[in-house]
Amino acid sequence: MPPSHIAVIGAGIVGVSAALHLQRDGVTVTLIDERNPGEGTSKGNAAVVAVDSVSPVATPGVMWGVPKYLRDPLGPLAIRWSYLPQIAPWLLRFIAASSPRRVEEIATALAAILSRATDVHRDFAQAIGEVSMLRQTGWLGVFERDSKFAGYQWDLDLQKRHGVDYRVLKQEDIRQFEPALQPIFRHAVYYPQNSYVADNFRLVRALAALFAKNGGAIVKAKVTGFGFGPNGPNAVQTPDRAIACDGVVVAAGAWSKKLTAMLGHKVPLDTERGYHVTLPNAQKMPRMPLYSGDHSFAVTPLEIGLRFAGTVELGGLDLPPNYARAEILMKHGRRMFGDLNEEGRSDWMGFRPSMPDSLPVIGRGKRYANTYFAYGHGHLGLTLGPITGKLIADLVAGRDSGVDLTPFRIDRF
Repeated sequence: MPPSHIAVIGAGIVGVSAALHLQRDGVTVTLIDERNPGEGTSKGNAAVVAVDSVSPVATPGVMWGVPKYLRDPLGPLAIRWSYLPQIAPWLLRFIAASSPRRVEEIATALAAILSRATDVHRDFAQAIGEVSMLRQTGWLGVFERDSKFAGYQWDLDLQKRHGVDYRVLKQEDIRQFEPALQPIFRHAVYYPQNSYVADNFRLVRALAALFAKNGGAIVKAKVTGFGFGPNGPNAVQTPDRAIACDGVVVAAGAWSKKLTAMLGHKVPLDTERGYHVTLPNAQKMPRMPLYSGDHSFAVTPLEIGLRFAGTVELGGLDLPPNYARAEILMKHGRRMFGDLNEEGRSDWMGFRPSMPDSLPVIGRGKRYANTYFAYGHGHLGLTLGPITGKLIADLVAGRDSGVDLTPFRIDRF
């Protein structure tokens, strides 16, 4: 018999989505997080629904870049020296996932859920009464250097094999396609099926408010442990009280590793620290999100301003931010757009929960049948949050989702 009262731990886009889908099925749900809904990584991401992103972070040849990642703390992918001993086991699995055969398997698995992501985002936008929240503009990848675009052909071939729709633009068409850009780009690729959320933080708060309006309970507390009965966890322990339940969903992002261990599994979860700069008064706004193929970051025209977001820093949860990485984003942004009004600028750093193979954990626990896990989405948290919530609800209800979740199982390592 499926659980009737589930505690969902984590109030980011993944956890809130799971709570809403479970609630729709008539399950009593308590949503628990030590922060308010959306105040973790969901607050500062690039807000792009990137259904083209079938390529994992680790691709063939990535191991030869490791020395560079250690030497250049401001590069698109950097490893903090002091964190190297802790990240080493993760890096070995990361490199193992970069073989051509494994990359094809990962791309196939990602494509299966990415193809469903936009429909669930659209459903949620309708549910909160803001259809215009999801802006289906496509997005544009731009390249200044011939060498970078030549290197991107591998990605384009992988995308084509896995059903991604795109169009390569001629140089003379780029400025007409996106007038806000400086005339420095020689190559561009347009992805018509991508979209973006007008305000990613507001989206999560609106979904959480809908959950609460429909009778869901939101508890602001840190989870410190679990109570157990004969069938698995029957309570979630916080500093002040135990919250009774007969099922648990762990969707706590980068903080999921310890909770998962308490429920009987060890996972190689770590964090890709990402940075953003948001300019509320930029005065130049592109028509759609952009991707810098030269420097690996996204640019999004949000309701709250122009956001530059991205890059990867492997440094764990405890080291202080290196906001020089945010300044690098801004440097590249000035080159893309020319002069920008930086009055009111805000810099931010967040933690992307990442598995070495770029596949999230989505599935039921092996030790306890009433435990479910949904985290590790890396760069695709916003993109895959809503569909992940639906897949978790399908698992709980015993429904066939039409998606093979074997590649996402918790014990695959």
